[in-house]
Amino acid sequence: METLLAKISIMLVPALLAVTFHEVSHGYTAERLGDPTARLLGRLTLNPARHLDPIGTLALLFFGFGWARPVPVNFSNLRNPRGDMIWVALAGPITNFTLAAISAVVLRLLAASASFVDPLSLYGVMLEPLGLMAGFSLYINVILGVFNLVPIPPLDGGRVLTGLLPAKPAQALARLEPFGFILVIFLVFFTDLWRLVLAPAISMLVSVLAGPQVTMVEKTIQFLLGR
Repeated sequence: METLLAKISIMLVPALLAVTFHEVSHGYTAERLGDPTARLLGRLTLNPARHLDPIGTLALLFFGFGWARPVPVNFSNLRNPRGDMIWVALAGPITNFTLAAISAVVLRLLAASASFVDPLSLYGVMLEPLGLMAGFSLYINVILGVFNLVPIPPLDGGRVLTGLLPAKPAQALARLEPFGFILVIFLVFFTDLWRLVLAPAISMLVSVLAGPQVTMVEKTIQFLLGR
């Protein structure tokens, strides 16, 4: 029980920040480009409770990837609907990659400070939990950024592809949206998409960002998710 509580305490804040900033960035970008829907519905807030999907949050904590309640965007309100849709969609993954980079800097700073800190001081005692949180933050933000770029609507990559394609193929792709999430689940769990494409991309980005601290990230994931 104590181990479970320790894992949840380490994972909760990075996970909530990752999904909350992801969704708010969609709404903020949409408003800047002409659509105030997210603000009018109270979704331009950093209060995680307004963005969490119960099943998606549990999946995030137990499986290492998940989802939040999408911020509503009325693309017809955008000044240039097809082009602006691309930027609204990209805002989420870009935010996650930015948070991953910040987490990598924090992880390296914590590692650099370890040799100068009294291990019995408050900071010394908190050093390992903070390192685990930074390592998980790096990992979960890379996962969310990469996963959301899968080019199937309603994922962000699907919206980007819809905005880039000519009108008729874009309309055909958009019609997949009601079934898109089922398709994504099928591809992740019943094909080699995760093993051959997503997992290598995630591993490469984590390694590049973490640098010499990649072993700390691996230790974090092994402790939290048993991988």
